[in-house]
Amino acid sequence: MATAPATIIHGPSAPPANMFDTVPGYEGTIAGGGGGYLPPPPPSVPMPVPEQAPSSPDWHIPSISEDRARESFATYVSSKCCYSSAPVKEGVITNMESFNTYRYRLETFMESRSTEWSQEPYTGQPVDAGVQPAPGPWQIAAQPPAFFQEHKQTIKVPYTSSVKNCHFCLGMGRNPCTTCAGAGNKVCWVCNGSGYRQSDDRCMHCNGRGRENCSSCSGSGSCQCDTCHGKRQLLVFINLIVKWSTEKDEFIAQDSSGLRVENLEKVSGKELFKDAQYMVYPVRGFPDVSVAQASERLVRDHQVKYAQTSLILQQRQTIELIPITKVNYMWKGKPYVYYVYGNEFKVNADDYPATCCCSVM
Repeated sequence: MATAPATIIHGPSAPPANMFDTVPGYEGTIAGGGGGYLPPPPPSVPMPVPEQAPSSPDWHIPSISEDRARESFATYVSSKCCYSSAPVKEGVITNMESFNTYRYRLETFMESRSTEWSQEPYTGQPVDAGVQPAPGPWQIAAQPPAFFQEHKQTIKVPYTSSVKNCHFCLGMGRNPCTTCAGAGNKVCWVCNGSGYRQSDDRCMHCNGRGRENCSSCSGSGSCQCDTCHGKRQLLVFINLIVKWSTEKDEFIAQDSSGLRVENLEKVSGKELFKDAQYMVYPVRGFPDVSVAQASERLVRDHQVKYAQTSLILQQRQTIELIPITKVNYMWKGKPYVYYVYGNEFKVNADDYPATCCCSVM
């Protein structure tokens, strides 16, 4: 009878710290990333100043017709299985009010860089560590995408590649089989290790041994190392991860229409103003003071928050007018209200007077 499986002996699951050389300019780099983003170097030339704010456009407030309001109301009601169409057909519009509701949006497109030690099986790749100093993380050229498009690129840092023995298999190229714990065999599944099936009938599957060869390692007790793919050595090097991303903040001006702000987050508006440049200038002369104040605050916040860890490539600010029409109407001698808002002419009618009870218990 074969002996019991031996205890599995593995190399360390993570590369030891002394496996990686010290590379000037990359001292904080660790395996698997997580070292944080690298601050960009100070500019070698004066930073471009924001262009002056463009002349104020005509902040025109669009309005909708009574027919448009009725059509939107009818579409809304028809989408509700429990709503009667009577208020739409019989209701009389008594007043329509348009409101100034603005959405300001600031987008900052930036480039961030981080580094990590990486590894791959060594199969004869060039080894260049120490040949000459490695370029700094921000000296390596990377091709950015179009402005405001998300993208990620991984670049092998030149002059950081060296060869090390595989830490996981200790340079053996193989590890104990996890299926049989390195024994090369396991308990026979037919006789459950007894060597017999019924009474004194010898188990034919294992020839009475009670154990069978492990199919995972073909009875050898070891398998090819997954880390070095059996090559025994690893090429270790530093990867530079370049990430282009867009950070966005929005501000919706409060209005006196009575429509909840969360409804406005689901619709688009008419674009009144758009400004894109390296650094935008806070909006000036806008008729709603809160929008101008939001622009001043968010432009400042983005510079403080993102310029320390990333390279700002472009900023864009827009102002949309989200049309809101408050429609007052009478039905059966009582006043009611509904709202038509956004470019999509969405409707909100919380106090719709003709609903039926059809809830499912």
